[in-house]
Amino acid sequence: MSVVPFALFAGDQGDPVVFLHGIGGQPELFRPQLSAFGSTHRCIAWEMPGYGRTTLPPETGFPGLADALGRLMDCAAAPRAHLVGHSMGGMVALEFAARFPQRLLSLTMSGSSAAFGGSAGAWQAEFIAKRTRPLDEGKGMAGIAPAVVDGLMGDAPDPAARAAAIAAMSAIPEAAYRAALSCLVTFDRRDALSALAMPVLLLAGSRDTVAAPELIKKMQAKIPGAQYAEIDGAGHLANIEKPEAFNAALRAFLARPATKAA
Repeated sequence: MSVVPFALFAGDQGDPVVFLHGIGGQPELFRPQLSAFGSTHRCIAWEMPGYGRTTLPPETGFPGLADALGRLMDCAAAPRAHLVGHSMGGMVALEFAARFPQRLLSLTMSGSSAAFGGSAGAWQAEFIAKRTRPLDEGKGMAGIAPAVVDGLMGDAPDPAARAAAIAAMSAIPEAAYRAALSCLVTFDRRDALSALAMPVLLLAGSRDTVAAPELIKKMQAKIPGAQYAEIDGAGHLANIEKPEAFNAALRAFLARPATKAA
């Protein structure tokens, strides 16, 4: 089944930049970035397949998500692009980079890692059970969103950012969220890190307890020439918690002279 995701667009000049949201996100959470970069780049914020405005694929896996990203880029006339992925979106971007390196101008991963946990087993099963138990009890996405979001944010979260994150998560179809959870725990692309030849930026929130700075720094050491930037006071949702600092780090990275593509 071929699925082309929904996306938000901003700007009509410059290199394409594709923003990929996390498991509890929506493309609308990248509006601070669409506004900031729309005057210099062609910005595309995708909606992960099944997240509301597209049909959920029969099977959800990272290879399929990477294929969907490629179709979106084709439809947007973006043969090559800068990829900016948050959390699970960063994993999709890494999967795409490993399979189609010639299509990347650069790779940015924010609050994201090369693998989810250790080898598949009890930890992953407990993670899924913890996240789905309230859904099994009938609370629904809107019922679980406030507590999940509060657990992700860092110091003194902006009320508007918190409200936007809760609204985004509440709007996710429950079936899509469950499918994404099952997909998430399968991810392991640690084998691809040393072969990444495009420019890479790794962003971490200093207060992120999901993808802690220590974890991101370990990943940086495995990627030749990778840059690291830390957003002070931000939790897991750095692009909306501290948009000015996030945008400044990304802008400085994108402004660097391009290196040889993979």
